[in-house]
Amino acid sequence: MKHMKLGSKPDVFQTEGSNIRFVATELATDIVISIGDVKFYLHKFPLLSKSSRLQRLVASSNEESSDEVDISDIPGGHSAFEICAKFCYGMIVTLNAYNVLAVRCAAEYLEMLETIDKGNLIYKIDVFLTSSIFRTWKDSIIVLQSTKSLQPWSENLKVINQCIDSIASKASTDPSEVEWSYTYNRKKLQSENGVDSHWNGVRMQQMVPKDWWVEDLCELEMELYKRVILTIKAKGRIHAIVIGEALRAYAFRRLLGSLEDAVSNGTDCTKRRVVLENIVFLLPTEKGSVSCGFLLKLLRAACLLESAESYRDNLVKRIGTQLDGASVVDLLIPAASDENCLYNVDLIMAIVEQFMSHHSDTGKLSFEDDDEIVEVENFASVSITSKLAVAKLIDEYLGEIAKDPNLPVLKFIELAEMVSATSRQTHDGLYHAIDMYLKEHPSLPKSEKKRLCGLMDCKKLSQEACMHAVQNERLPLRVVVQVLFFEQVRASAASARSDSAADLSLAVHSLLPRENGNSYGSSRSAATTTTEEDGSGVPTSSDINSFRSMRLATNGAGSERSSASSEINKNSEDKSTTGKAKAMLMPKKMLSKLWSGKTTNVGENSGSETSESPGSANNTEEVKSTPSRNTRRSMS
Repeated sequence: MKHMKLGSKPDVFQTEGSNIRFVATELATDIVISIGDVKFYLHKFPLLSKSSRLQRLVASSNEESSDEVDISDIPGGHSAFEICAKFCYGMIVTLNAYNVLAVRCAAEYLEMLETIDKGNLIYKIDVFLTSSIFRTWKDSIIVLQSTKSLQPWSENLKVINQCIDSIASKASTDPSEVEWSYTYNRKKLQSENGVDSHWNGVRMQQMVPKDWWVEDLCELEMELYKRVILTIKAKGRIHAIVIGEALRAYAFRRLLGSLEDAVSNGTDCTKRRVVLENIVFLLPTEKGSVSCGFLLKLLRAACLLESAESYRDNLVKRIGTQLDGASVVDLLIPAASDENCLYNVDLIMAIVEQFMSHHSDTGKLSFEDDDEIVEVENFASVSITSKLAVAKLIDEYLGEIAKDPNLPVLKFIELAEMVSATSRQTHDGLYHAIDMYLKEHPSLPKSEKKRLCGLMDCKKLSQEACMHAVQNERLPLRVVVQVLFFEQVRASAASARSDSAADLSLAVHSLLPRENGNSYGSSRSAATTTTEEDGSGVPTSSDINSFRSMRLATNGAGSERSSASSEINKNSEDKSTTGKAKAMLMPKKMLSKLWSGKTTNVGENSGSETSESPGSANNTEEVKSTPSRNTRRSMS
């Protein structure tokens, strides 16, 4: 820290009690300066020789036959005046970043100008500020922090603008040109403590990170911080990602750390709301300059603080452009206190809508230039990848909100339908969410249960999910039949080499209803649109259990075939063929029952709502935390 010493005489100021200051000299004092409850007993000559204001005040006090002058409105208070008084006496005083601005404002108040005396205090302080303080990173920040208590004097003297410009210029310096020591509010590096870093006997030069200044600016109050960031952005030499990192660091320091506790305790959050709204205002417009997770944290804070709708809409639009970078934990924004649901699903639906509109197809454009064609193809590839990631994210989110007993089924369905079917490569996550919803809502009507399960495409379930669904007593019987059918078709296709598998495929396809008398209808439609008139073929519970058992047996047979063990090679060809046929072929009578007619109430309910599923098809991924930012460093 830079400092400046003034004067040469020893300090003979003394204190009596808590509010009396006097100069210990042989000459009697002839003036009393009052500042609040503190009184200074001093001499007129040294003070009046340096201060125009005191000259006028003393002259007016003489007319009133009083030797006391009141200057309680002096900026910096009695401590700043004491330094000014010592300078008038020629005593030694030390100025540094912590007291220089207060003394400068007090000198301005006292009018200690060059016209009164050459080398007066205002001149000396201005030289010190220009030559030392404003050239030093940490001193400029300290002085800027001290301006808050010295308004409007610091603003009128242009000290704030000088500090801000100095800080912004240093932050905008190319890191390769920064000569720096460690950040003044952090511990030193090992190399600065005398332990040098070496690699193969050669000392390694410490690299200066681009965001070396971020942590230091977090010490500033919001209004000053905002002015610094705007000045840095105006200079145009700092990348938007670095600006975004600075805002993220400031938000965690000043806003997000204890926000939920403060809101729950009823603390006045006016200052926090101002911080949030200014951070949203300062966010760079460039996509990717801030992470989607950080934007979602800001949105969560905006909901807790009940910020203006415009700020929430701004965040929703920003998040919608990069939703593929979010995590499920960030999406779990609590609902308002006056709502019954646990989570604010409407907000997430608005974000998904923004994402879909942003990534919607805008039509085909033809370009003659090859480079531009490549760019369009690359953008399309990124868009498809983003949609796949968002589909997986929403399915995981549905699995979490399904645990809410007050979540309406229509809202669940609406959110699930916002993600296009082509964006889901697999429906395992959606199946898990549906199963979780059925588990938490056992009294769901059959019509809504049917509509809910209609979201799922059984052809896109993995083998593990199919095995779980076959044994899942919460699912409607018709859905179980669909799963069994498609699993049999899949097994048939995998075993197409064997005659028995071919026979099974023909047997199953022969049971499907035909459309227009020529082609087969879709397998999903065959499972869900059977007519009422065929109700005589309703399967019984024992039929379903037998069907499930045979499915498990089929899987077992498949596993035995895939093992290719030496014992199977030793068996005769007739025994192998017989085993496959037993495992794969189903009685046609049972399939006829399963595919005929609409299921009756007995088959639909089957007492399945109270049983627990034996497993889960959800493959939840562990949320990875981003590594903490490298320790910050600052210019000396």
